[in-house]
Amino acid sequence: MGNWLPLIATLFIQAMVSMALLTLPVMAPVAAKDLAVSPALVGIYVAITYAGAMFSSLTSGTSVTRFGPIRVSQLGLVLCATGLCLCAVPWLPATALGAFFIGLGYGPITPSSSQILARTTPPHQMSLVFSIKQTGVPLGSMLAGAIVPSLMLAVGWQFSLVSVAVVCLMSAFFAQALREEMDNQRQPGLQLKLSTLLAPIRMVLSHRALATMAGCSLMFSMVQVSLTTYLVTYLHDDLTYGLVAAGLLLSITQAGGIVGRIAWGYVADHFLSPQKTLAVLATSMALCAAATPLLLPSLPVYGVWTLLLLFGASAIGWNGVYLAEVARQAPEGKASVATGGTLTFTFLGVVLGPPLFGALSTLFGTYGAGFWALAVVSSLCSLVLWRLMPSPSN
Repeated sequence: MGNWLPLIATLFIQAMVSMALLTLPVMAPVAAKDLAVSPALVGIYVAITYAGAMFSSLTSGTSVTRFGPIRVSQLGLVLCATGLCLCAVPWLPATALGAFFIGLGYGPITPSSSQILARTTPPHQMSLVFSIKQTGVPLGSMLAGAIVPSLMLAVGWQFSLVSVAVVCLMSAFFAQALREEMDNQRQPGLQLKLSTLLAPIRMVLSHRALATMAGCSLMFSMVQVSLTTYLVTYLHDDLTYGLVAAGLLLSITQAGGIVGRIAWGYVADHFLSPQKTLAVLATSMALCAAATPLLLPSLPVYGVWTLLLLFGASAIGWNGVYLAEVARQAPEGKASVATGGTLTFTFLGVVLGPPLFGALSTLFGTYGAGFWALAVVSSLCSLVLWRLMPSPSN
């Protein structure tokens, strides 16, 4: 099988689960009104989804080995579809359960794709190939921002959720054609035990390089998901943008992330070390997060576009470099286990980030307060990474 087919397949599946996860946050101002809750509670929704993702990522190493990465990816798509349908029920407990199902489906997708790409990608192309695959995350988010608001105005927010669920199910069906070749290393006799849940975390904490990547991802994910979760609501509530215009700006931010992921992957492979690349990204995140609360409705649109492109390129562009380094540092044949372990910390950042962002925004009466907090988190991460940088004499 050519290297391009595993990349295309994993990219497409990643895009679909990412679109599923962000569909409800994009329609938060309208859905929240029907549910009689504050749009700021979308942070709780995101926290619940990633709590589910934390659990499923811990089990992904064993499940991928037993069932194969394509079968696990298919199950993830089905779980996301189920969660979207539950979220379409105008009842908060159903929304919470739906969020958890979406998280269960989202969690194992990246470990599954890492297992595929780690065995099909030459070492000198790891950062670039993983970065291209990870463009599926902003691509799915960009599709949500560009399509869901208009779809919602046409058929309502509940039918929009069901429509995305149908597309997820169709994707799972079409992925079956790839299973025989991509799942040929599965071990059907492997037992699934609860004792294996902590094995990925133990692996990460026992390797300094993996632990460093995990710590970075915790802070970066707080910035990334808070940005994608609250940007539409911030632009709509604080800057009086219409929902369609705000959704378009979210898509522009995601487009910056797509370009950034590919560009940073190339930079990490050819010019800077992965660690130095991540330090540069942290610095860029801090500057952009600090500038976002300074936006005004009267600012020229090209200025807003430029800032959000740069913010997306850094806050959404780091994942490929990080995942490639995790796969590179993982023991032979254990890429999915190491990825699942580090993603536990990544998802923990997501669980903590949006609720804290929402709480600060509610406390100070503006979403700008949340973005200032992201600037502080990014700055701390930048300082840590630059201080840990090996000296030239080493």
